[in-house]
Amino acid sequence: MDSQDVQADLKHVLFTKEQIQTRVAELAAQIDADYQDRDVLLVGVLKGAVMVMADLSRALHSHVTMDWMAVSSYGSGTQSSGVVRILKDLETDLMGKHVLIVEDIIDSGLTLSWLRANLMSRGPASVEICTLLRKPDAAKVEIDVKYVGYEIPNEFVVGYGLDFAEKYRNLDFIGTLAPHIYE
Repeated sequence: MDSQDVQADLKHVLFTKEQIQTRVAELAAQIDADYQDRDVLLVGVLKGAVMVMADLSRALHSHVTMDWMAVSSYGSGTQSSGVVRILKDLETDLMGKHVLIVEDIIDSGLTLSWLRANLMSRGPASVEICTLLRKPDAAKVEIDVKYVGYEIPNEFVVGYGLDFAEKYRNLDFIGTLAPHIYE
């Protein structure tokens, strides 16, 4: 799905498909260099990180294993609720593993802070974070993020895995919705 398919729903496009692919490749190169000669477990956070995880894993030049976790602090609105629920837990034992959490976006940081602490309690060798987008102005907690694709303003965004009420995830770009969609 591209911008022509949802033109009436859009306010503007922040990052094109090409810009996203270029930045994901740059992140993969950094990760390859940092994890040289170490096995990495990519932990994708469902549902939003599906696109990032797929493209990032394909851009890496080293073997990785993958697992998925689903946590939620959003309803169908545009603001984090602050309450974290595990909807799907990992199937992989983290003991002694180098874990890289792959996220689509970091808003307040509350969910990710909780998730990182939860995974650290499982005995991994390390836990780092890779996110495509981060909203520094929305941060409510300080969280160390090793790999950041883009920092963006505190606007609600959709596309490339990010949704509004489960729609717009399959856009091949990232953009903002026109106010009439969510008001």
